[in-house]
Amino acid sequence: MRANSLLLILLSVSMSAVAQLLLKLGVQGVRATGAFDAGRAFVTSPLVIAGFALYGLGAFVWLFVLSRLPLSMAYPFVGIGFVLTMLFGVLALGEQLNVARVFGTLLIAVGCVCVARSAA
Repeated sequence: MRANSLLLILLSVSMSAVAQLLLKLGVQGVRATGAFDAGRAFVTSPLVIAGFALYGLGAFVWLFVLSRLPLSMAYPFVGIGFVLTMLFGVLALGEQLNVARVFGTLLIAVGCVCVARSAA
């Protein structure tokens, strides 16, 4: 796999992980009495809007990746998003980790490395 393809994959996956963080931050403080109130609060939150916008940009980058790499090679790298999202949760949101969560996430990362090294 070429370095520029890997960089584009990492950019797209990173954008998705940051988008998750923005979405979480955007809905975190919402205390609505019903689904309609919650929906209105969600769609008017600047952080939620930014999260969706970042997802959209990441999707365009991902399309570029898919136009250049086999799907079976590119898609496993989406698993890196699990690693990044876990790190963002811990660092930015103060979420707690346990051994099972760290081990499972590391298994995903090792799988991504195996797929990347299998490229011809």
